[in-house]
Parts: sequence; C-alpha cells; structure tokens
Amino acid sequence: MSQYTAPIRDMQFVMRELAGLDEVAKLPGCEEVSADLVDAILDEANKFASGVLAPLNRIGDQEGAKWDNGDVRTAPGWKDAYKQFAEAGWTALACEPEFGGQGLPKLVATAVMEMWKSANMAFSLCPMLTSGAIEAVTLRGTDEQKAAYLPKMVSGEWTGTMNLTEPQAGSDLAAVRTRAEPQPDGTYRIFGQKIFITYGEHDMTDNIVHLVLARLPDAPEGVKGISLFVVPKFLLNADGTPGARNDVHCVSIEHKLGIHASPTCVLAFGDHGGAIGTLVGEENRGLEYMFIMMNEARFAVGMEGVALSERAYQHALAYAKDRVQGTEMGVRGGPKVSIIHHPDVRRMLMSMKSQTEAMRALAYVVAAANDAAHRDPDAAVRAENQAFVDLMIPVVKGWSTENSIDVASTGVQVHGGMGFIEETGAAQHLRDSRITTIYEGTTAIQANDLIGRKTAREGGVTIKALIAEMRGVVAQLGEHGGDEAFVAIRKSLESGIASLEAAVEYVLATYGKDIKAASVGSVPFLKLLGIVAGGWLMARAALVSSMRIAEGSSDEFYKTKIVTARFYADHILPQAQALSYSVVNGAAGALALDEAQF
Repeated sequence: MSQYTAPIRDMQFVMRELAGLDEVAKLPGCEEVSADLVDAILDEANKFASGVLAPLNRIGDQEGAKWDNGDVRTAPGWKDAYKQFAEAGWTALACEPEFGGQGLPKLVATAVMEMWKSANMAFSLCPMLTSGAIEAVTLRGTDEQKAAYLPKMVSGEWTGTMNLTEPQAGSDLAAVRTRAEPQPDGTYRIFGQKIFITYGEHDMTDNIVHLVLARLPDAPEGVKGISLFVVPKFLLNADGTPGARNDVHCVSIEHKLGIHASPTCVLAFGDHGGAIGTLVGEENRGLEYMFIMMNEARFAVGMEGVALSERAYQHALAYAKDRVQGTEMGVRGGPKVSIIHHPDVRRMLMSMKSQTEAMRALAYVVAAANDAAHRDPDAAVRAENQAFVDLMIPVVKGWSTENSIDVASTGVQVHGGMGFIEETGAAQHLRDSRITTIYEGTTAIQANDLIGRKTAREGGVTIKALIAEMRGVVAQLGEHGGDEAFVAIRKSLESGIASLEAAVEYVLATYGKDIKAASVGSVPFLKLLGIVAGGWLMARAALVSSMRIAEGSSDEFYKTKIVTARFYADHILPQAQALSYSVVNGAAGALALDEAQF
C-alpha cells in the first residue's frame, strides 16, 4: 500500500500563478488571506490527511459500514477521525463567520478538500454533503432554521444530507412522490422513501439534518410542484439540543462496487405517523433550492476526480520506482531495472501526471472565479465570473470524473498483474472512482446542461469569450520563437482551440433545429472542452515556469512543468480533433437504428 502526501508544491503553484490567489485575497472578506496563512493551512491539512485519514482508507474499504436493525456502524477508526476533524474546525473553513465559520475563500477550501478526497474519499463524502446542506440553509433557510441548525453543522457537531432520489425517481425528479402534509402548528409531516442517501444514517454525530424534497397536497405536477424541507433525525428541544427521535429511519444500506465505508442509505419517512419537518423558503421552489446543494456537490465530485487521480498516480509512481523487472531498452546485457525505466511505463505515468495537473488547474481556476462571482464589489465582474463558473462546473464534474476512471485504470496497468490483486490497493482507486461519473448527475446530464443552458441558450457568449482568452495564450506561446517545447505546445493548443470552435458552431447551429442530433455529441463536447481548457492552463503553467527560469530560478519544479505541458500537448490535446469530429458528424450513426434493430 502506498502512502499519501498532498502535492502541496503543485497546489501552491496553481493557486498563485494560475488561479490568482493574490487577486482573491483582495476581495472583500478575504483581506487576511496571505500566502503564509494559506501555506500553514495546507501544511496542517496535509498532516491530517496523511496521518489520520489515509491510514483508514484501506480499513474502510475492507470493513465497510454495517447496518443493524436501523442503526449504521461506521468502519473502525471513523468516529474518532471525525471527532478530530470537527474539533480541528475543518468543516467551518469556508462557512460564514456569522455561524461560526472561518470565511475563507473557496479557492483555499478547494485545495484542502482535494486532500480529504485523495486521502480517504469515503470519509470525505460526509463533510461534503454537510457543506451543501449548510449552503442551502444559509441562502434559503428561515432565521429560525439558521439559528437551530447552522452553528451545529458548521462546527461539525451535526452532519447534513440531501434527499432527492426515490425508487421510481432517479434523475427524473418530476416523478418524486414523497409527500408533505401541513400541520396546524406550521410544521409538516413527511411520508415517503428516499434511496442512495449518502451518510443518511451513521454513528459519528448525535444528529443528522436531512434536506428532503417532497410534494404538498395541492402542488402542481412535475418539477414545479416540489418543495424542500428540513427533517432532523432527532427533533430539537427548546434549548436546541437533540430530543425525541423523528420518524425517519434507515431500512437498509447498499452493497456497492466501491466507497464501501460510506453508508449509502435507504431512508423511510413517516412509517410511524409522519416525520416532522419545516419548509425551506417558499412552497414549490424546492428543486431550485436543492440545486444550490447540487452545484456545490457537483463541483465537489469533480474534485473527487482530481483527488482520486492524484492518489492513483502516487500509488503507481511508488510501485514503478520499486518494482524491478527487465533490463533497460537499448542496454544489451544491462542490469535489471525498476519498471519506471521502461518507455511505456513512462508514458502511462506521464499521462496520469499531466491529466491530473490539468484537472487540478481547471478546478482551482473555477474556484477562484466562484470567489469573484460572490465577493467582487463590481456587479459586472461578478456576472462575468458567474457565467464562467456556470459554464465550467459541468466540465469540472464530468471531465474530471471520466478522467479519473481512466487514470485509476492506468494505475492498475502500471502495477501489471499485481494491480488486479486487492492487496496492492490499486484496484480500490478504480472501484471508488467508478461512482463519480454517476452520482450528482451523470456525465450525460452534465453534458446536456453544458450544450443546452450553458452554450446554446446564451448563444455561446461565455464559451466564445473563453476561446478568445485561450487564443491570447497561443499568442504568448508564439513569443518564445523557436523553443522546441513551446512550438509543440503552441501548435497543439491552436489545433485544439480550432476543434473546439468547430464543435461550438455546430452546437449553436443545430441545437434549436435538431436537439437529438446535438445531444448525441454532448458528452464528446464536454470532454473536448475539458481537454482544451486543460491544455490552455497547462500552456499558461509552461509560460509562467519559463518566466521564473528566466528570472534565475533553478527550481526543478519549473522545468518539470514545461515537460509535463509538452507531454499533454503531444498526447492529450490531439484527442480534441477526434472528439470534435464526433460532435459534428456523429449523430447519423447513433440515431439511425430503430429500437428493434438493437
């Protein structure tokens, strides 16, 4: 089993040089965010991730969560680790100071979040869902709900969930049947069943705050008739402490391919008279409010893709340096060498490394834009950044998670036959990553949102502005003259941008006339945008690194960055042309057969 150490040097580089940490620190409420403070936070988070969470990752995979007559027992070490997590204030990192949070920018919280997810993804899902619940209650809850629940959730004393999915209503939330009956005292009694509820029941805290989608008796049909309710596991006493048990119970947990230590619960509401809940915001606007949590969760799941890729890469790299097999190519009669000397192993490791760094760069840049969208005093700047965030969240979620499966699979391949043996641990990263493209909206859901609401509906304004920014980087690359690496990066990025532009024009021309034809290419379009955006940021990283070297730095990190960007340009960016072709030309073959012909 490999150990996990956070890639702090790369995190610092991306935050400062690509995401603009200095500019984020100038935003209102972020004035105390210095580079020294961020470094101290990253250092402490790394200690907790590597020292507390990472050692439990394998244990959690082997032991899993256990269900016993409605109660759920987490894996050995989980309760103590969560207690340490809460006491250290990690839940409160980006929360509002008004409720006990530290008010740090999302950019900083994102880097820390990556560490939790790399070290122990199954554990990280609990605070992830709590953060989403905190966000929803903060923005749409009543003053009473905020006072009752936020301080305890921000402190980590209580956790939160979101309850959308039902047996008959997966991604189609219009089919939600859970009902809410108004009571004379202003509360509601909730009846129904929810499935796939992450950490819907556990033994780590003394209360769990469920946010539940349900229908009122007179609600209109479809998604416009869904309301959102706060339904705690334990009702609150007058002093705010947990009191009587509410009528919400875990009737089973799922047996899954991966994330074994994260209890995925089936929750029954109202089997004994009705679970008591309170309305969040206005009636019939629940889906709108739930999307506050959903967008938070989608970005966080994208970070799971980044994090699992990093963990799989570190695992494969350690094995490749340690495993001795074969002689070095071209050295006749030479000694046996570790497999990292073999060209194809080098290619696989560079593929894992370059894609992980590209995904990290994109996620952090989006996080910084999110900070600007919420905090910048200029309304126009806020709107511009929000449009960029809206465009890229489906990409962070979809592209990063799809990549993580490939990267983790490559990690198994680096291990050879030993990768297929559970004891090495490489297989766990592949199993854990497989869910990430599915929950919080499948890749197709992200992609349909991307081509529809985020591209076609606004006439491509935001994506065209991004393409223009990418072309500015191509121009900067041209200033390096005949430098071989930069010539290669420039040529590949320029080609990738042209491929992206062709796909954008096709979507804009086709979506309104033939939505099925446009939608066939939605996932290739998402991957295309991710690959080119990754190439854009890897090129920026190479430019910054070149500048630092020119200034006299002898740090090998910068030379490595340029080589990694070159690899990405040579091996990853060329995929853009094929994806663009599929977007523009792929509908006929996909839609031609009748159902009976399959």
